[in-house]
Amino acid sequence: MPSPQKAKGSNWERDVARQLSEIYNETFIRVPGSGAYVGGLNAARKEFLHEGTIRVLKGDIVPPLSFPRFNAECKSYKEFPWHQLYSGDCKVLDGWITQCLDAADEGDVNLLFMKFNRIGTFLAFEQAYQDKFLTPSYTLYSGKNLGKNWIITELGTFLENKQNINNLKEICSAKQ
Repeated sequence: MPSPQKAKGSNWERDVARQLSEIYNETFIRVPGSGAYVGGLNAARKEFLHEGTIRVLKGDIVPPLSFPRFNAECKSYKEFPWHQLYSGDCKVLDGWITQCLDAADEGDVNLLFMKFNRIGTFLAFEQAYQDKFLTPSYTLYSGKNLGKNWIITELGTFLENKQNINNLKEICSAKQ
């Protein structure tokens, strides 16, 4: 039986996959067993695996074939140290972003879906895509060791915007 925290994280991954499936009318699913089978220290496994297998084993969400550049991590936690965002030294967020990037292939659109008890749901993405999305309210995060800036915005507002939905699919499906 999984720990309560693992079950909570798995439920959030399923919720994100279900929400994306409903929005795009395509099938997104939680990665079986979840975890970074091909990320981080396991990145060398990509050399021996078929492209389709890698797609199923990276990140937390398996996208449909029409989203070849989609890479996502999902995190569900009780609390989050918001005050650390403003010093650029939020080790928790840095770790999550690093985990997302470790599983990514060059050219992937990296997304971090976050949920915090009694606070809400949020999306983080690389600032390089800021011009593709309408995010009227956001926080720019510049982690000290990330090398890239990230936009953090409220997930519901992001997903309610048709332009964001269309542009996310466009950039995730674009050939490099």
